[in-house]
Amino acid sequence: MTRGNTNDRDDGVWLSRRRLLGATGALAGAGYLASAGGRAQTTSTIELGGEIAGWQGRAPEAIADETNPTLRLEAGQEYRIAWTNLDGFGHNIALLDDDGGVLERTSVMSEEGESQRLTFTAREAMAEYVCEPHEGSMRGSISFGNGTATETTTETDGEPVVPEGPTVALDRIAGGFEVPTAFAAPPGDGRRFVVDLPGQIYVHTDDGLREEPFLDVGDRLAELTAERGLLGIAFHPDFGTNRRFFLRYSAPLADDAPDEFSHTEVLAEFTMDEDGEQADPDSERVLLAIDEPTPYHNGGAITFGPDGYLYASYGDGGSPRDMGPGHAEDWYDANGGGNGQDVTENLLGSVLRLDVDSRDGEKAYGIPENNPLVGEEGLDEHYAWGFRNPWRMGFSDGELYVADVGQSRYEEVDRVVKGGNYGWNVREGTHCFGTENVSDVPEECPDSTPPDVRGGEPLRDPVVEYPHQRDGEFVGISVVGGYLYENDAIPELQGKYVFGDYSRKGNPRGSLFAAIPTEDGQWDFSELQVEGAEGGAVEGYLIAIGRDETGELYALTSAGDLGGAVHRITAAGGEAASGTTAGARNATAATESATTATGSAPTGSPTAGTASTTASTTGPGTTDAPTDGRTSAATGTSRTATGGGTGTGATASSPRTDASGGDANGSGGNATGDTTATDGPGFGVLAALAGVAGLAARRLGRD
Repeated sequence: MTRGNTNDRDDGVWLSRRRLLGATGALAGAGYLASAGGRAQTTSTIELGGEIAGWQGRAPEAIADETNPTLRLEAGQEYRIAWTNLDGFGHNIALLDDDGGVLERTSVMSEEGESQRLTFTAREAMAEYVCEPHEGSMRGSISFGNGTATETTTETDGEPVVPEGPTVALDRIAGGFEVPTAFAAPPGDGRRFVVDLPGQIYVHTDDGLREEPFLDVGDRLAELTAERGLLGIAFHPDFGTNRRFFLRYSAPLADDAPDEFSHTEVLAEFTMDEDGEQADPDSERVLLAIDEPTPYHNGGAITFGPDGYLYASYGDGGSPRDMGPGHAEDWYDANGGGNGQDVTENLLGSVLRLDVDSRDGEKAYGIPENNPLVGEEGLDEHYAWGFRNPWRMGFSDGELYVADVGQSRYEEVDRVVKGGNYGWNVREGTHCFGTENVSDVPEECPDSTPPDVRGGEPLRDPVVEYPHQRDGEFVGISVVGGYLYENDAIPELQGKYVFGDYSRKGNPRGSLFAAIPTEDGQWDFSELQVEGAEGGAVEGYLIAIGRDETGELYALTSAGDLGGAVHRITAAGGEAASGTTAGARNATAATESATTATGSAPTGSPTAGTASTTASTTGPGTTDAPTDGRTSAATGTSRTATGGGTGTGATASSPRTDASGGDANGSGGNATGDTTATDGPGFGVLAALAGVAGLAARRLGRD
């Protein structure tokens, strides 16, 4: 057992619950609130739920359903805070004094549904309670009075932070995925390729979704967590003739990586079979392998630019505030860290640009001769830097747009140029950022690097920025990048940049936005209203936005009523792709999803008792894989790849839009589960649902 606080009290242990129960929202009763080890019954218990949107009050009744409630304590009284992780992000709880000093804290835990408790004696020095990785949004006050907890209220001015925009429809074209992370459509091919987090790539055509995966690399992945898995795909501009394509995935930690690191991010090339039906799993050639300090902030987007080069995004390494092991020191002494501003020690916190059609010395790829640091101090692969977690990116009208997920307060979209510095961790969006206490925003910070750091390059502002919340109104928590819409099928979107956010406040309700590009300054944007959906929101977490070869856009979602699915964004009030009327789209999709949930889940998806998949130990980063081509996040060294790292992927059953079999106990498919007394009644049903939704409720974009 791991202790949940820094003292030696027996009741500081973590209480682990089945992750499937957490993934389906079936948080068990208050059994974990009983006093431990025979402790006297005078301890007062406060129950909270923890999610990025804020601490959610549960008990006593005075704080129930309040966000970040004030905890009113009595000095000298013993209290127990019992809290449950609601969203699968990394959270802890810490009690702070007026100066931000930590008086009590627990360790970080990231399993959805897992519970933790902290027992302490209240003293008047206590001023606030926070989640340290998310201090900006998960923060509440402590006051002293009559020994009860009371809520705080926030007045709003009634004006929305983001104005309401035009209405669009979402036509569900495929479903049954776990977490669809990427979408690609090679020019002239006529097919649409959907990437699923557990390691499968599926083909969708006008005839529907094909049964067998185009490729399965699930046996090469590290154990799936909130942000590890198969993350990106890009097809070579000449794919029609050379059959080459590229993947980004999270592999087990390489043997020569630092022991304390999490895993190794692999960029690899594959080739399609000559018959064009499936990829050759034995054709893998590893181009680049980067050892990651934590499971978080992996970026994962890859795309080819109009110049024919491959662009790849990498986050800052994942520790909060860009600090800690594996996070390099940089030029800005006022803040600890970080990889976002460093370009000499490693390739993290950057967008890289590689020439996959040549080789530079011992490297498995070439370096474009006009990359900004060629001949300068720094690693030649860098194209732009200063990013925290560039989750999705893409080219539109020759411009590269990158969505960079913020930490505490702001989300941003950047128009990226060669050699651009986008500010992290000196700034979050256009705002100063402090690593000592993220709630205490510095009044001033640099707007450029010093003259002796690349000549005083400017820190570039985003073209889109929005807060997580303002005056009690939640806007979003994790930006999702998109594309300019240049077609005329949806007149209201023509010429606008369509992007979104994973969730409004941690629940499975994402958002779609449309921004009006301008040459200078920040862009105005509005929130698109989804036809037939509650509150106009996307029904499910928004994971990614895709674009096909004709320029039409797609929303990739997970969890919620519609499960893991791909939806074509269309004009409101028209005919759906399936022939159903616009008003019936959501009802039809929900019915299909409900049928899917009770049937068999794809092979490799979570089964009863686990919400993550442990991958095979073969593949890149193990003793059977090549170790060359690796870049260490600790040293920044690189060696040439040999083109190994091969292996056959297990065949998975396809995602489904309908299903047969499966009874109330979860039998008739893969989603069967234990039905012991500790699981509670109906666990088989929860396991069946989790076959589709288990991984979906686990977060991809931020920690």
